[in-house]
Amino acid sequence: MQACKPNVLLIIVDQLRADAPGFARGLGAVTPNLDRLAARGVRFGRHFAQGAPCGPGRASIATGQYVMNHRVISNDTPTAATLKTLPRFLRELGYDPALVGYTTTVPDPRTLHGADPRRGASLIPADWNIVRDFEGDRLHYLAWLAGQGYEVGHSYEALFAVPGTSGRTPFSPSPIAAEHSDTAWCVDGALDYLRIRRDRPWFLHLGLFRPHPPFVAAARYQGQVDLADIPAPSRAASKEAEAAVHPLVRLLLDTMKATSGLPGIPGLACDLVDTDLAAMRAAYLGLVSEVDMQLGRVIELLEETGQLDRTLVVLTSDHGEQLGDHYLLSKRGYFPQSYHVPCIIVDPRPAADATRGQEVRSFTENIDLLPTLLDWLGEPAPRQCNGRSLLPFVHGVPPRQWRTEAHWEYDFGDVAGGRAAERLGIARHQCNLVVQCSEAFAYVHFAALPPLLFDLERDPHWLVNVADAPGHRDAALDQARRLLSWRMSHADFTLAPH
Repeated sequence: MQACKPNVLLIIVDQLRADAPGFARGLGAVTPNLDRLAARGVRFGRHFAQGAPCGPGRASIATGQYVMNHRVISNDTPTAATLKTLPRFLRELGYDPALVGYTTTVPDPRTLHGADPRRGASLIPADWNIVRDFEGDRLHYLAWLAGQGYEVGHSYEALFAVPGTSGRTPFSPSPIAAEHSDTAWCVDGALDYLRIRRDRPWFLHLGLFRPHPPFVAAARYQGQVDLADIPAPSRAASKEAEAAVHPLVRLLLDTMKATSGLPGIPGLACDLVDTDLAAMRAAYLGLVSEVDMQLGRVIELLEETGQLDRTLVVLTSDHGEQLGDHYLLSKRGYFPQSYHVPCIIVDPRPAADATRGQEVRSFTENIDLLPTLLDWLGEPAPRQCNGRSLLPFVHGVPPRQWRTEAHWEYDFGDVAGGRAAERLGIARHQCNLVVQCSEAFAYVHFAALPPLLFDLERDPHWLVNVADAPGHRDAALDQARRLLSWRMSHADFTLAPH
């Protein structure tokens, strides 16, 4: 009976934009394995993360909830102990959920003694079976690197530093060989686990840190995409024009450093020259290609060992990356580049044969993944979930009354070294926004700053705010009403029926 239970491979690739893989026909990373995975399953072309940076985005995946409900607003915000998360649901189904790599979670301090060193630390939730972790100070990886003969220094980031006497520049390939990268190290751990578990059912969460900064790829990947073939950033004609759109954008442009993407580059991200920005994008795409190659090893092993035909494969990201769009780097603000992420679901069963290779254009979100995983294992969506299962799309029977917008939230209190509230003249608890994106409009509502409305038919790059334009005031009011209805209908109702 135990051997009949299916397997699940959940892959979360950190900071992977939706338009980066080759199948997206966007930035143009070389990703033959991801392309084959998309052809084998269903890809969701309008899929969005619910928050940024990592902590909020991953909390929505783990709980199935919008940020307004789980309230993890930063990487340092604890996840409430009262919330059940993905690994706990899996244990109740008889799985010993394994984790390799990176996930980012802070435990609820109310459940810990005041002297417990876990208070305030970035840790992996206790319900995961930790096979190989890449958390916190990455000490396990650094120790392994030292065993391979590297001088690891005092931190993971120090591996990629650009000291003046090293002969390296910010755009030099990684000093770490491809076979010793953190991506390769994590995948090696996943392969060992899958070999051990080949005859027993398993659930594996493979969390890859790359293509997270620093954007420094191994030599074999760094130059895979010609600089001339990399699309130019999507942005206004000048940084001054971009800053004029909203006070938050101006604050981000005034404070975001170029080192958000690459070590050793002085100045602000908005002042990067075109050649440096293209080289940075090329390095990012090189990291994506490395992720693709390593994931190819995982799929190959599953095929060779006969496990792929009983394994659900789900791939997504916790958030995106600006990469110079709107003169920004990292995952900041309200722009879709920070929240639009890929999603591929491969169901090996015959019920999914008719949709293989198709793209779903409905709005889907990372809150849908927990209900999807449980649905595939025969369980209904928990009451706490705001999302719905995506399996009907995979089986060619789209659900009725599906959402017509995507939503994401962002807390910007840590911008400008934690002085965003002071710089913007608002209270700390007012440093938040929510985005509602539909076919026709993108509406951004702030707790204490002016709203934004972008007419996507005329302005697909989110450059011109028409919230107060005479011809769009009715549309702005309608969007605000729809947003209020969304919040009311998705407020936490876990205990309400009781």
